[in-house]
Amino acid sequence: MAVVSAVALLAGAPIARAQGMTSEQAAEMLDELKQIRQLLERQPAGPGQAAPAPAPDDKVNISFASGGFSMGRADAPLTIVEYADYQCPFCQQYHNTAFAQIKANYVDTGKLRYIHRDFPLDFHENARRAAAAARCAGEQGKFWELRHVMIVNAEALQQDKLAGYASSVKLDVPKFQACITADKYKAGIDKDVAEGTAAGVSGTPSFVIGRIKKDRLEGVRMVGAAPYGQFDAKIQEMLAQPN
Repeated sequence: MAVVSAVALLAGAPIARAQGMTSEQAAEMLDELKQIRQLLERQPAGPGQAAPAPAPDDKVNISFASGGFSMGRADAPLTIVEYADYQCPFCQQYHNTAFAQIKANYVDTGKLRYIHRDFPLDFHENARRAAAAARCAGEQGKFWELRHVMIVNAEALQQDKLAGYASSVKLDVPKFQACITADKYKAGIDKDVAEGTAAGVSGTPSFVIGRIKKDRLEGVRMVGAAPYGQFDAKIQEMLAQPN
């Protein structure tokens, strides 16, 4: 994971605690921070090399495949792509603090199209299975519903929990479980990861906000569980820019 991603993620942690994090969620986040630190410590550094300062929002221009799961008008002036890991406590933090306002103020008003991409991190043992589960729910028209339940329960995504979550959103559970067992979405998840990597994504949640022009996504990358105000300011800034 890149240093800039970890710094951005660490910056989001106090926000969650200020809004009433449970002891279990706090423990999960501390464990996450320890794993991030371990990854950073493994990165080689030259003699006397200082850690780079956090970079400003980076411009992104990548090949962008259509498809996947989205909400909002297809012809909305702006698109936001979230690269998410279902087990990531920072994705949970963003979802619980900013996502609903972005949806209400920009997606539901036709100004923004919201696209989900999977970016399961290797050290999250349940993340890839959860990504497949969401896609299996999508076969029954319940992608966004199961996505919400799993992100809210990011610390409890073991295999034996998924059937209960599927039942709570009224899925055909045997069909859902058979879909997961078949593991037919591996290639699609890998494709999302490759796209995110091309966009400079190394940690979750990460976002690209911009415009889709033909088969390319042009915009800026934001990293971490930023508060709604930061997203609001960036979206307003980009809406004011000429196409």
